[in-house]
Amino acid sequence: MRTLAQSLYLDSCFGTDEELPHAGSALENPYVYDAAAQELKAMAAKGLVAITAEHTVRAGEDLLITRLRFKRLH
Repeated sequence: MRTLAQSLYLDSCFGTDEELPHAGSALENPYVYDAAAQELKAMAAKGLVAITAEHTVRAGEDLLITRLRFKRLH
């Protein structure tokens, strides 16, 4: 079974700027969104995607990613 981040990666077009969706999706919960964004950042560390924009906010003691854009490289 694929994760949401893996599905977004596989459904994205090469070299096209994509945004990790949140409103109206399974990623509406800020912690779920952050987990998917962290998974995409791990893909970036492997050279699969490039992160083009990222926005974070502090939620108590946590720093959560609330917006993420990426480009598929491979």
